[in-house]
Amino acid sequence: MLEHTFLHIQGIGPKTERGIWRKGIKCWQDFLNFRGTVFSSERDGFVRRELEESIVHKQDAAYFAGRLPSPEAWRLFGQFGQNAVYLDIETSGSYQGPGEITVIGIYDGRTVRSFINGKNLDEFEEAVPGYDLLVTFNGTCFDVPVIKRFFRQVKLPPVHIDLRFLLKRIGLKGGLKAIERQAGIRRESEVEGLDGYDAVMLWDAYRWGDEASLERLVKYNAADIVSLKTLLDRAYERLRNDAMACLE
Repeated sequence: MLEHTFLHIQGIGPKTERGIWRKGIKCWQDFLNFRGTVFSSERDGFVRRELEESIVHKQDAAYFAGRLPSPEAWRLFGQFGQNAVYLDIETSGSYQGPGEITVIGIYDGRTVRSFINGKNLDEFEEAVPGYDLLVTFNGTCFDVPVIKRFFRQVKLPPVHIDLRFLLKRIGLKGGLKAIERQAGIRRESEVEGLDGYDAVMLWDAYRWGDEASLERLVKYNAADIVSLKTLLDRAYERLRNDAMACLE
């Protein structure tokens, strides 16, 4: 999908991009090879230079992160999805805010890693650099600000895909658990039906000495992040197919 994208170029919005596609210019190379005039000779020269730079930086997620509008970050998944990290945090909760971080879970599509307050939470900072994409659900409003408050020097991946907003575009609305039900995703019985309030209660029980509650909390968190990959795969396929239909 990335090479079909022109939205990262200054002055090109969705309507203009569709106009480019309608001219039969379906990818970067098509534009570079086009013998006619798309906009004007001066403007076309600027776009060509930008596309040549895009080809040079094709493997650099950070290059596109600073240029592509955040609602369109999903377009980078095809190119950089193999180096994505799915993240979710749990907190202790308080009347004044989220409280402290209790668990951070990350998933690279193969392995789940859990970072637990009082055990190995400090190792989180060293675990996330090197990924190209960060995938969360409502992370823009919650997970990322909380993480940055607790880990002042943390270097998160350059591209952030927040599924809360992306999934709305394909008709999936509500909280993560509600969306899972709409999408037909089932959790293991041990964590089925648990929510954020339960996560706080499980942490409290663990602090009072119930190790089984911590184990259940970690499983609950892991279910969240594994679900994120399933949902992003579906959203990407749907949005990509919609975009490809415009190219036909």
